[in-house]
Amino acid sequence: MNRASFSMIPIFVAFFVVVSSSLGPVLSSPLLPDSGHRKLLNHTFKPEEDVLKQRRVDSYLKKMNKPAVKTIQSPDGDVIDCVQSHLQPAFDHPELRGQKPLDPPARPKGHNSTEAASESFQLWTDTGESCPKGTVPIRRTTEKDILRASSVTRYGRRRRIHVRRDSTGSGHEHAVVFEKGDQYYGAKASLNVWAPHVTNAYEFSLSQIWIISGSFRNDLNTIEAGWQVSPELYGDNRPRFFTYWTSDAYHTTGCYNLLCSGFVQINNKIAIGAAISPRSSFNGRQFDIGLMIWKDPKHGHWWLEFGSGLVVGYWPTFLFSHLRSHANMVQFGGEIVNTRSSGFHTSTQMGSGRFAGEGFGKAAYFRNLQTVDWDNNLVPFKNLRLLADHSTCYDIRQGRNNVWGTYFYYGGPGRNIRCP
Repeated sequence: MNRASFSMIPIFVAFFVVVSSSLGPVLSSPLLPDSGHRKLLNHTFKPEEDVLKQRRVDSYLKKMNKPAVKTIQSPDGDVIDCVQSHLQPAFDHPELRGQKPLDPPARPKGHNSTEAASESFQLWTDTGESCPKGTVPIRRTTEKDILRASSVTRYGRRRRIHVRRDSTGSGHEHAVVFEKGDQYYGAKASLNVWAPHVTNAYEFSLSQIWIISGSFRNDLNTIEAGWQVSPELYGDNRPRFFTYWTSDAYHTTGCYNLLCSGFVQINNKIAIGAAISPRSSFNGRQFDIGLMIWKDPKHGHWWLEFGSGLVVGYWPTFLFSHLRSHANMVQFGGEIVNTRSSGFHTSTQMGSGRFAGEGFGKAAYFRNLQTVDWDNNLVPFKNLRLLADHSTCYDIRQGRNNVWGTYFYYGGPGRNIRCP
């Protein structure tokens, strides 16, 4: 973990108008109407429907909340279960059943790791409690969590949306940098953490890395990791560490965090989906987290590192089609959902809620951007492009120096006089 403490003048870079995405890639889709995404909790059911729904909720909770050898009560109300690593949800998958988590592979060359001194920087660890070796900390899913979703089967998943090469009317807005056209085997960056205001339960604000492959139709593969504020998923407005994956453009495969059989966690210090603490403050101390995703050259799995050396776990290669070999696009930055629920642009913030031009201590940033090449080396990007879907609402500015390497500031307040 690093706490940056100096300022700089960001360098303007030309904007490239491209396309836009769903949760992730800059190539997106229309948002489902708000009427199709109301809480089931608010619906009126017939008695038999209530009973059936309750059975589905109970069945899901029984399946996802594994037996714990220890339970930790987090100050924010979360319950963290310490689950034996071979019993975590990933091992419900037929391809993994009966197996145990793998040991981490060699990090990419050029990466400095200090695992012995690293910390998780999550709120639940403020209790002084920890999960024993051989277990993984898992945020317990509650009935309230599930009832906030559009349905039991869609809990923990992205909305089913048609991904298209036109961001008009998509509801998802981005301020990102990306590179495509080569073969990519990972990405690395540090990003500062904020607690942006999210206007309603049907919107979110996130900052993340995307690893992308496919044609941006139904075969889209993505791996995603970062921090997000999502009242629907978590029931609050705290920034939380999250992961996501899909192999079919968010239709039937993939999920957030450990909410389906997919990502295999190996670390007993990180709870995916738990709140990050501390956070950056305006004109005050800046707190950033390091993230690195890379493909193990030997076995082909995609691994995730958090902070200064905590290897969180891996996405098994069999989850994917195109990403079994490599990615063809890498992306960094922010995304929000704009439902226009009041008839005008949302006031949901991206990043710190300030525009990129305000710079260090005020705007959100990513720094030290790198990619991983075919020989497992960390290398600089060659041709990063910038995209701001609506630059009067959220914008982005890129720069480079000897300390932060390639970096960018991004974000904004959403609705304002120039963003009605």
